[in-house]
Parts: sequence; C-alpha cells; structure tokens
Amino acid sequence: MSNSPATAPVLVPRQQDLSALNTLGLAATAEACVTLDAAAQLPALSDLAVRSGGPLLVLGGGSNLVLPQSVPGLVARVALRGVRLLRVSPDAWLVEAAGGETWHGFVAECVRQGWDGLENLALIPGTVGAAPVQNIGAYGVELADRFDSLTAWDVRAGRYVEMNAADCRYAYRDSVFKHQPAGSWVIVSVRFRLPRPWQPVLGYPDLQRHPRLAQGEPAARDIFDAVCEIRRAKLPDPAVTGNAGSFFKNPIVSAAQRDSLLAQHPAMVSYPQPDGRYKLAAGWLIDQCGWKGRSLGPAGVHDRQALVLVNRGGATAADIMALARAIQADVSERYGVMLEPEPVVV
Repeated sequence: MSNSPATAPVLVPRQQDLSALNTLGLAATAEACVTLDAAAQLPALSDLAVRSGGPLLVLGGGSNLVLPQSVPGLVARVALRGVRLLRVSPDAWLVEAAGGETWHGFVAECVRQGWDGLENLALIPGTVGAAPVQNIGAYGVELADRFDSLTAWDVRAGRYVEMNAADCRYAYRDSVFKHQPAGSWVIVSVRFRLPRPWQPVLGYPDLQRHPRLAQGEPAARDIFDAVCEIRRAKLPDPAVTGNAGSFFKNPIVSAAQRDSLLAQHPAMVSYPQPDGRYKLAAGWLIDQCGWKGRSLGPAGVHDRQALVLVNRGGATAADIMALARAIQADVSERYGVMLEPEPVVV
C-alpha cells in the first residue's frame, strides 16, 4: 500500500541503537538493521534475509518486545505509511492502513473521518502491522472484531500473500503469526471492516462509570476521549517510564476452576467467555500477591496497574524476565494459575 518508487533504494544493513525504539527502554543494539519505507524494498529484504542465514526481527513500534543487549541477525524496521478509505457500503466502511502507521494515530484518523468502530482501541502503542500479530484488544473490542483482511510479504518465499480472518486464526491475544518462525512475515497493509450503523461498545465498568459516557447517547469521539483518559490515568507513559503495556495475558480457565477459586476468593474478578470458560483479571491476581509497586532490582511493577512491568532505570531483559518469573511463581502457588507473558522475548 506504500507509495513505492519504480526503483527502490538498496537496503544496506547498518548497526543501529534500538534503545529508543523499544518502549521498555532496554539498552539494545542491532548489528544489522534496515528500514522499509517502500513496498518495493521487500524483495531486497528477502534476499538479505536468505543471504544472512540468521534470524530476522521485524520491528514495528517496539511496544511488545523484550530485547537483549545485542540483537542477533537482521532487524527490519517497518516504516510503510498510508491510510485510505477503500469502499463505503450500506453496512460498512472498508478502511486500509499501511503496516508502519502508528496504531493510535490510525484510530484517531478513523474517528476524525467518522469511520467509527475502533475507538475502544485508542492509545494502544505499536503499529498497524503489529496489531494483527497480537490480536490486540481493549474495553470489549478486539482487532478480530473489526478485521477484514491483510496483505503480508512471505519473507522466505519472496511473495505477497492475501489473508482473511480465517487464515489469520485469531484467538485471545493470538494469531497464526505467533506460531510461525520469527521473521516469516512482514505485514504490509491491513483492511478493517467498520460496521454501519455504528453501535457503541460500553460493556466494561470503566466505560460505564466514566462521566463522558454515563448520560445520553455517546458518540465515537466521546468513547475515544474517555478511553484515552482512562488509559493515561492507569498506565505509565513509555516516554517517561519504560514499559511494554500489559505484560501478562489475562488467563482463561474452565468454569469449574473459576468456581473453585471464587469459593476461596469471593472478590476475585472474572469475565464469562462465549465458550463457557472464564477470563480472570491477571492484574488482580498479581495485586493480591502483593506485587503492585514492588521492585526486583531495576525492574518493577507499576504502582497503579499491577499488570504493567516497568524499567526503573538501567534494566536489562534479564532483569525484566527475573521479575516476571517471580510474579508467575507467586500467582501459580497461590491460585494454581500460570500467567503467560504477552511480549515477545527476543
């Protein structure tokens, strides 16, 4: 979808400091890094990846990564840009965004244009191309709910592939991309089907309690603004305090396990799922184990949101993962639930 010149610039790998390119703020250096700002460069990336023979890390906003101090192999930064309305039908807007667009910037543009339906996903860090990998979600909406299709570049085969929702195999914070070898795909552009007429999604208590939304019929802009306010109040700004957002997935357990836990812990937070299972609030479990606000060396747990691990200054990947393992061990011992990290650990 990027505006590709007839002759794309040659990709020349260079050493790159990635410390400012990952939201945890971990000191990291790539020995070989290239930037993709035109789709015409993708064949050259495939050639480089094959010739290098090592791992390929496709880097978007760096918001869902735990990077080592020395990043092996080849790093490809995706900087493809562009947003456009492809089609308007009586039942939907079909909107396309390039993989290098920032996710929040794209959502803000959709709200500005009146292409409503993504407002619950405001202020999630990262890029459009990374969003399908994680099947991002917040406040009652997942990317899969609004997804139409995407164009990806198969790095090893050196060809474009069109994928629909079934091809992507979406599940909670999961997709087919997370089950392929790292660097298999570059997501070039993503298309979203935004339903008409628009209906607000206000099922989460935080939204129901928000004064912007408590009365009358809220517009998508109201929900967008409310979500931004809620997230800013709860979550640290990565530009100020290094973090990767929610570090653990909310665990999903059977109804029997949930009932057993609820009998022992009546205040436990849980949400019913369509398949009869229950999603537990990982932040609540971590908080109950006494981790909110605590530190283990230079890595810590945010004092307002136990689900967020932070770099208090000078933390390494080893520090972050040592803290994560300690939290996992405590939650497992107390609740019999193993928390699974959301970020990719390189």
